[in-house]
Amino acid sequence: MDLGPHALFIVASYAGMVVVLAGLIGWLIADGRRQQRALADLEARGITRRSRAL
Repeated sequence: MDLGPHALFIVASYAGMVVVLAGLIGWLIADGRRQQRALADLEARGITRRSRAL
């Protein structure tokens, strides 16, 4: 496959996109775990969700 004179730009663009996407996925996983720990801490202190009372 010949990308022509713009091959470096094309490859760098795809590489940058992969880095950004991996960063976003990592951030979402870390934030989800942080939210789960915060929820578990609240429930351990006796604070429950309002939706369970309905």
